Amino acid sequence: MSVTHYVALSFLLFAIGVTGVLIRRNLLTVLMSIELILNAANLNLIAFSRQFGDLNGQLFTVFVITLAAGEAAIGLAIIISLYRLKNSVNLDAVSELKG
Repeated sequence: MSVTHYVALSFLLFAIGVTGVLIRRNLLTVLMSIELILNAANLNLIAFSRQFGDLNGQLFTVFVITLAAGEAAIGLAIIISLYRLKNSVNLDAVSELKG
């Protein structure tokens, strides 16, 4: 497979993730869509790292995976707190965060 295939797959994952963030109203779905966006970036980093024979892309991928794990843990904690408070994980129910 060439880099073009990886970039096309990454673009598809990124587009699905952005669509999920913009369209869906469920907090869990939005969190999973953000994970898709981060994985699209990881796929690009690995593909270009392989193409150019440089390991920096793989190091950044490990950093992004670590960042995504932290983001998931904090996001799930926020979702659980909101669910306990509102009994819903719908974004429309969380109108108190608006300024």
